[in-house]
Amino acid sequence: MLASVCTTNLFGQNAINIHCEKPPYLKAGDRVALLSPSYSVPIEDVKMAAEVLRGWGLEPVIGPNVDSLYAGKYAGTVEQRVSDLRWALSDTTIKAIICNRGGYGTIQYIDSIPLEEWAAHPKWLVGFSDITTLHGLLTRAGVMSIHGTMGKFLAHGGKDKNSTLMRDLLMGSVPHYEIPSHPQNIEGKASGILVGGNLCTLAPNLRTQADATLGNDIILFLEEVDEPMRNVDRQFNALLLNGVLDRCKGVILGEFTGCEKEFSYESVEAMLRPYFEKYNIPVLCGFPAGHDEVNLPLVMGAPVTIDVRKDGATLQFNIDNQE
Repeated sequence: MLASVCTTNLFGQNAINIHCEKPPYLKAGDRVALLSPSYSVPIEDVKMAAEVLRGWGLEPVIGPNVDSLYAGKYAGTVEQRVSDLRWALSDTTIKAIICNRGGYGTIQYIDSIPLEEWAAHPKWLVGFSDITTLHGLLTRAGVMSIHGTMGKFLAHGGKDKNSTLMRDLLMGSVPHYEIPSHPQNIEGKASGILVGGNLCTLAPNLRTQADATLGNDIILFLEEVDEPMRNVDRQFNALLLNGVLDRCKGVILGEFTGCEKEFSYESVEAMLRPYFEKYNIPVLCGFPAGHDEVNLPLVMGAPVTIDVRKDGATLQFNIDNQE
């Protein structure tokens, strides 16, 4: 079900009401596609990830072009990567798609697959980093997805917390998170639709069909890796200039891994906090998701509630009680 469009006009584009369908949870024997929509992964790692999925009782299917290499980094040409996505989206026997890695490349085909194709056969898609673009497309198409660990990490054995929580979520066990207090938190409670992902991937998607930040009443999640503070500030200001914070009910800041310190700020969170203070919304800092060792799965496009208090914070997914 595609997200419905409102009449409110914003920067020449309509704001939207987002309502996403929850794809069916997985069960034993379900077929799961392993795809590489961005950078390539050694086929040996993909095969090891497939063995992990098989150990979970699932039937892994490796995308036809996963072993391709183009321009030294991409997992095939744009056409090959789009072909694999279209194949997995249209095949009704495939119940989920797990991306092998991020990197870069999804913006190259952001308009190649209409939202109707993303919505036609709802199924879980899992990934993070450059996969932020695909989460945006699915949210705009009205389908929930999972910001979580990928094939290259499953290849390490699939027994880490990131992998087991993602597995359990795929099979119907929705997490409830309790997060320790953070000095840059802004207290408050809010509910909305969870959107976002990697900041430097998200910002160029503004005003495209992958822009889920156009949704009304959103909870915005952001994370980043290996970017100096000036680049984080630059991309964040792109969100501000496009009115994203005007539509936010709350914000979740994930990991800002390896983000080079600049200016006199003690952290990225401290740099961003003055922006948030103008909006009178709760901000949950230090959520363990992104490019660090812990990458807890998040359900993008899901209705969520955050409660930020002096003694800590909670994140609740209001999924199975919305029907």
